[in-house]
Amino acid sequence: MSIISLIIKREFIAKVRNKSFIVMTFLSPLLFVGIAVFVGYLSTMKADTKLIAIHDETGLFANEFLSLNNKDSEYKYLDLHDIDMRFLKDSITKESYEGLIYIPKVNNVKELESKIQYVSNDSPSLSFLENIQGIIAQKLTRENYQKANLDTLAIKNAASKVAISLAKASGEQSVKGLNEIKIAIGGAFGYLIMMFIIIYGNMVMRSVIEEKTNRIVEIIISSVKPFQLMMGKIIGTSLAGLLQFFIWAIIGLSLMLVASYFLGLETYTAQKIPSDAMQIAHQQTTSTAQMYVQELWQLPIATILISFVIYFIGGYFLYSSFYASIGAAVDNETDSQQFLLPIIMPLVLAVYIGFFTVINDPHGTVATVFSMIPLTSPIVMLMRIPFGVPWWQLLLSISILFGTFFFVVWFASKIYRVGILMYGKKPTWKEMYKWLQY
Repeated sequence: MSIISLIIKREFIAKVRNKSFIVMTFLSPLLFVGIAVFVGYLSTMKADTKLIAIHDETGLFANEFLSLNNKDSEYKYLDLHDIDMRFLKDSITKESYEGLIYIPKVNNVKELESKIQYVSNDSPSLSFLENIQGIIAQKLTRENYQKANLDTLAIKNAASKVAISLAKASGEQSVKGLNEIKIAIGGAFGYLIMMFIIIYGNMVMRSVIEEKTNRIVEIIISSVKPFQLMMGKIIGTSLAGLLQFFIWAIIGLSLMLVASYFLGLETYTAQKIPSDAMQIAHQQTTSTAQMYVQELWQLPIATILISFVIYFIGGYFLYSSFYASIGAAVDNETDSQQFLLPIIMPLVLAVYIGFFTVINDPHGTVATVFSMIPLTSPIVMLMRIPFGVPWWQLLLSISILFGTFFFVVWFASKIYRVGILMYGKKPTWKEMYKWLQY
């Protein structure tokens, strides 16, 4: 058996036999499910009702807000036009009310557009302010229609609502929001790669620092080349991570099947005898859902899965080389922080490029260029693939990624070779540059 194989076996067994690895492997899916259930429970909880005082000197708007009391449980509006403004402001200061809508009396309704105030101790949310402005604007618009002797009913009936249906050039119907679904699928795979790189890259770095601190490496390095030791650690840790991901996938699928089974039973019971309206709505929903499923099946699923594995391996090996060289250069994790930011920044940049550029222009210059750059391609290219990527771009991106990996390994092995035996000296970027010249 080769030396690298022995190192891979040793690293793999050391990781999977670790108690924390075993506990987190089976506990992490349960924690994720628990957090999801907890967040869902919190979202169903009703917020405390906030009292909003209304001092309307015009008498035009109070009823508009009071009519919302039966619809909006978060805010309750109170008509307090007969109470002096000084007492109301004191009540706001004492937090008797969440806020006060002050509508002064003016000679011209047009002046109200800039005279209305909202008084509160804390700044209100933008959505709340927009809602208030919308209610007042609608009322003022109706008042202006009446003053102009316009038929408001005719204007309302003349308003049009346009719903554009989507179709392909082949004549088949399409569905809305498909781009968002595609970017969500690509983003999920890209996010998995990013998390795997950060979690297990740090594991590689800590393993190197531990052996260096315990001086075990001085014995190991006498019979093993630094390049072989570095590669063995990277591959062994990656295999342990793949095993952990595989177990997570099995547990996750099992939990999803159990949840869908129970939810399916509840849905069937609730809709056992649907009315005619519910039947029509159910048929429409089923038809739309089938169209979404058909569109999803037309995605390049095989290409997505194969590319995920390839970019998963290439991206992890590339970044793990950096993590291993950093671990060899420092004596403790505290000293490594100054070197980690340049490694994490390309991953963060790739996520932002994916979500803010790929979704709008998946075949544009920015998305195409960053899907070729090896430090960002594992994430950006996976976000582009659901939109359809030419084969030559995919092959070129993969070739550049693995070519860069071998190039970086060659450089990283030089840092690893020198740094693994350096003790008691905090390295700098200048010092590490000198190591490359040895």
